[in-house]
Amino acid sequence: RQHEGPRRVKRAWVIPPISVSENHKRIPHLLVQIKSDKQQPGGVIYSIKGPGVDEEPLGIFSIDKFSGKVFLNAMLDREENDRYRLRAFALDLGGVTLEDPTDLEIIVVDQNDNRPLFRQDVFTGHVVEGAEPGTCVMTVDATDADDPDTDNAALRYSILDQGAAGMFSINATTGEICTARPGLDRETMGMYNLTVQAADMSGDGLTTTAMAVIYLEDINDNPPEFTKEEFSMEVKEQAAGVDVGKVFVHDKDLAGSPSWLAKFTILEGDPEGAFAIRTDPHTNDGVLSVVKPLDHEVRDRFELTVSVQNERPLEASAPASPRALATVRVRVRDVNEAPVFRENPRRISVLEGTPPGTPITTYTASDPDTHQIQTLTYALLYDPADWLQLDPHAGTVRTKRELLHPSAFLQGGWYIALVLARDDAEPPLSATGTLSIEILEVNDHAPQLQPPARVLCGRPGRGGTLLLGATDDDRPPHGAPFHFQLSPQHPQLARNWSIARFNVTHAVLAVLAELPEGPYSLPLLLRDSGTPPREQLQLLNVSVCHCGRDGTCLDGVLAAATAGAGITLGALLIILGSTILLLVLAGLGAARVRGRRRALRKGLLQRSRDDMRDNILNYDEQGGGEEDQDAYDINQLRHPELFSPRAKPPLRRDAPLSSGTPLAPRKLPSSPSDIEDFINEGLEAADSDPSVPPYDTALIYDYEGSGSVASPLSSIVSSLTDEDQDYDYLSEWGPRFRRLADLYG
Repeated sequence: RQHEGPRRVKRAWVIPPISVSENHKRIPHLLVQIKSDKQQPGGVIYSIKGPGVDEEPLGIFSIDKFSGKVFLNAMLDREENDRYRLRAFALDLGGVTLEDPTDLEIIVVDQNDNRPLFRQDVFTGHVVEGAEPGTCVMTVDATDADDPDTDNAALRYSILDQGAAGMFSINATTGEICTARPGLDRETMGMYNLTVQAADMSGDGLTTTAMAVIYLEDINDNPPEFTKEEFSMEVKEQAAGVDVGKVFVHDKDLAGSPSWLAKFTILEGDPEGAFAIRTDPHTNDGVLSVVKPLDHEVRDRFELTVSVQNERPLEASAPASPRALATVRVRVRDVNEAPVFRENPRRISVLEGTPPGTPITTYTASDPDTHQIQTLTYALLYDPADWLQLDPHAGTVRTKRELLHPSAFLQGGWYIALVLARDDAEPPLSATGTLSIEILEVNDHAPQLQPPARVLCGRPGRGGTLLLGATDDDRPPHGAPFHFQLSPQHPQLARNWSIARFNVTHAVLAVLAELPEGPYSLPLLLRDSGTPPREQLQLLNVSVCHCGRDGTCLDGVLAAATAGAGITLGALLIILGSTILLLVLAGLGAARVRGRRRALRKGLLQRSRDDMRDNILNYDEQGGGEEDQDAYDINQLRHPELFSPRAKPPLRRDAPLSSGTPLAPRKLPSSPSDIEDFINEGLEAADSDPSVPPYDTALIYDYEGSGSVASPLSSIVSSLTDEDQDYDYLSEWGPRFRRLADLYG
């Protein structure tokens, strides 16, 4: 089929735009009649659709479906809707479309039914005073809801009222307000109220009005001025930091602005800077104050020259004027002044232990009132330790009691006291002086060993050392460093012990030779570094324990003893009670056995008059064998009063050096038959001596060392051949056995 060209639309079915005026009051009003060329025997049915018909707003337009007439059924408002676009339809009676739908446009014609409206009721503007003519201040503007393309919205502006001056003008088209003439002065008139108007129809239509308020901004065109040329004031002497009075000024510029704020300067009359002047921010007046105490006896009046000017410099347009000056006269009034301690605090040094009644200083004050005759008295205001006494008239300070150190009243070695000085004026005034007394340290304490009892392993090397410490109640430099030394009175201690410095307060005690287990009392000499140094001989109780491989103590009893510090009081009492009970039982058993032995020995002595003790040899040194034949002299037992009538008994090795002898001396035997009784009584006295630990066994008077791994000397004779014996160990027994080692080794 051939392609069809564009269908030709008949002229009768094309509807041109229809114009209708807004606010048309005659309704219903015929707008147009539409008609289709395709008439049917039964006729044509017309209809329209769109805004105003079947869309919001409803019911504005309608159509006669048989004649095609379109009617306006309500008043139109162009400001709400300036045009309507509808669609027109033509159908036969069966509802079949006869024509394609066509557009129907209805245009609402504007009328001048809206007044102009200013955007705000009051417009505000600012302009500096003295502004040149033509200086624009602000712009007022209005709107009109009518069609802007017509004169209905063509606005014109004008000023209806601004007072008699006529200082401002307005642009009729733009609404811009500008200055019209010179002479704006804030001090004369600071605000202008203008009534402005806007009219449409180019000024001939509807009108509206608004207010335009214009504020003049201040400039510094007026200098401050004093209200009078002279001011008089009075102030008390010795008053500092107080206000004396005010000087008053006036400034025409805006109060509170930088152009109004004044600045004062003292030009003359105060060379020492005793006064200061500041500005009161609320009143802009000058406040004169005293910054340094004034003395009536030195100067009783001042005459000051004060100037004033603004913080901000004057504008160039302001008229020239000289600087404002004023004279301020200040009189200093005499008052009673308190005494003054010229040296406060007073610092002195006093040796520790200064005897009572010793003068240490004279602490006095002076009275500034030289024109008045006054007497000063003194008293101790604060003396916490009651160490001082003070002469109330001369101010001499003496010691009331011995000054000791340390004391809870000392602060870093200083004792603080307060002295009160008072005059006899009416009313009396007083002053307080601080007396700081440095208590100089005296070396009056020797260092103390801490702690005095220790435990160590008796094997040289690992475990055979102790870290010893000491304390000193004296303060530096009379304390550390400490010097630790084995007592020079016991040089034999150096065979088994050594002591070396560890630091300023500690030393290391070391074992030089293997020692048997048991308690040892080592006298140590401790010396401090004071001037002169103090030294003291002190005992260090050392318990030598059984050593393990790692140098630690393996003795359970000794470990329990060293841990006894952690035993509670109840447990300690139980242990002590059990120990006492065991000692009592052991003592009873020992006494019974001792009685039996005594009876047996007496019988032996009666049977044989020969004293076998004449053959006892002294092998104490274990040295020369048969060459050492010095027998023990039995006469020392028979007649001890002939050999050592006043000699002290030998000290027990396990007793402290400081332990004394029994208070009651033992009676010497009168005959050889009582020697056994003499020995038993000595043993019993040693057991009951309260100054040493109790022992229920024989006392050890000389310890010969632990057992040797070597065989008895008899093995030298009894061995079959020299090759079966190893005699190298004899060289370890000392110089007396080295010869045997050389012969048989």
